[in-house]
Amino acid sequence: MRLLVLSRNASLYSTSRIVLAARSRGHDVTVADPLEFHIVVSKGRPDMFLGGQSIPPVDLVLPRIGASITNYGLAVVRQFDMMGIPVLNSAVAIARSRDKLRAMQLLTRKNIDVPRTVCARTPDSVDYALSFIGGAPAIVKLQQGTQGIGTMIAETPQAVTSLLETLWAMGQDIILQEYIAESRGRDYRAIVVGGRVIAAMRRQAKKGEFRSNLHRGGLAVGVALPKRYERAAIGAVKVMGLEVAGVDMLEGRDGPKILEINSSPGLEGIERASGVDVAGAIIAHAERAVTKRKQRRHVTTDSVLEAERRPRRVRLGGGT
Repeated sequence: MRLLVLSRNASLYSTSRIVLAARSRGHDVTVADPLEFHIVVSKGRPDMFLGGQSIPPVDLVLPRIGASITNYGLAVVRQFDMMGIPVLNSAVAIARSRDKLRAMQLLTRKNIDVPRTVCARTPDSVDYALSFIGGAPAIVKLQQGTQGIGTMIAETPQAVTSLLETLWAMGQDIILQEYIAESRGRDYRAIVVGGRVIAAMRRQAKKGEFRSNLHRGGLAVGVALPKRYERAAIGAVKVMGLEVAGVDMLEGRDGPKILEINSSPGLEGIERASGVDVAGAIIAHAERAVTKRKQRRHVTTDSVLEAERRPRRVRLGGGT
């Protein structure tokens, strides 16, 4: 398999682990920065250039698109799709999961539970929004963010109003979300690959911090995910249309609440906490995807040949 990994930095833990896992299974791997691609748009001939040359033959593209390059990164992923090159996480699915409000709209439509959430844009709606989510403290989030960046807690109604007005003045779109007190700074992170949970960990925020992200000093331990949480994670990823994803879930009184779905989940924390070779599982799924694609092509070709071999019926008699 000829694999192309889209990543800004080949030395990042997650990227390097994917490369090592692929090469250990005998695959040819190239890492390329999405920003270095030149997209060519012309009638009937979508193409791309990298380093002044057309891209080499590729069997599958594995995108690791960070939030800082979402727009151009998605354009590159979309171009591969238009060129008929399979991508493990489509541009549509990545964009869907990256927009927090859109993701929650889709999840709740499929009856998947999330924290109560309000999108507000004017100061006179803040009081009603707060009453809907259960009052302060409340979580304020930028609609696009990762690793806990852009996620804040406001302890009082006055703090909520002040924070929202500041963010609106900066042109930011935000969502207001209920604070799940019973989670006490804990959550689950599950990695879903090909419709299966392959690894999970439970994270605990450090003292004085409400975000459990490992980048924020949180601690993690590998766990066997409860079935209810496993079903919720798989269902959420299916709604997004992702092949590979990380799912963050809070422990609510009445069960799991989906907090966030990450289309480019970091592998370092989950691999160390769980002891699972997540990178290897991703490559194994990529192999299956390439094999299925080749089989579909083979079946299509065979069916055409069979149709050509069948004797054609000839209508006799009058008329043409």
